Amino acid sequence: MPDDRMTPRDLWILVCEDDDELGERVASGLRGAGYTVDLTRNLSEAGQSCGTRSYDCLIVDRGLPDGDGLDLIRGQRESGRRTPALVITARDGPRERAEGYASGADDYLAKPFSLSELATRVRTLCGSRQRSPAQVLAVGDLVVDRLRRRVRRGGVLLTVTSREFNALELLTARAGTPVSVREIAEYCCGTAASANVEDVVRQLARKLGEPQLIHASGTGYLMHI
Repeated sequence: MPDDRMTPRDLWILVCEDDDELGERVASGLRGAGYTVDLTRNLSEAGQSCGTRSYDCLIVDRGLPDGDGLDLIRGQRESGRRTPALVITARDGPRERAEGYASGADDYLAKPFSLSELATRVRTLCGSRQRSPAQVLAVGDLVVDRLRRRVRRGGVLLTVTSREFNALELLTARAGTPVSVREIAEYCCGTAASANVEDVVRQLARKLGEPQLIHASGTGYLMHI
């Protein structure tokens, strides 16, 4: 089974900030702290990124060129994703904060702020997620419910075996990152033996349908749209 004791190097952060200078400063500061960071500058870019990767934390501005950053958080919550979300904004009044929390934000940081405070907030949010892993994983229109062990794609409930679910859970949790056959075998069966992983993944890919989500990558497989 994967080790839950993650370091910043294992964590992937999405930053959505339209101010080029601030966005680069935030991204650079978090990368310096060891995180992997994707920097987007509008809701459209952020939405596309969230559709192809499972992030460990979202950092979102409110006043974006194509809308309010809260719309991104709200959409994530409506789709069942509980990724921790931090709002960074100059809109810091009580009403704006209430709107943020009502939309599903976990924390609120007013501009201007120090990078050290931001890093502390992110570390706290990611630590909280590690203690309470997300019950629902999603990549595009694929939703994996860990608690109920159910899989839906495009809203349609799919029938999968226990090994198929385990493989899908691991690949979805690590979306965007290649996972070796050995890792999948250990996660599915508690053994490093191949345990017919190729057959399991092939049947799983067939059940998920098109467009293809699971791709061969080196000595393993990669989940992405």
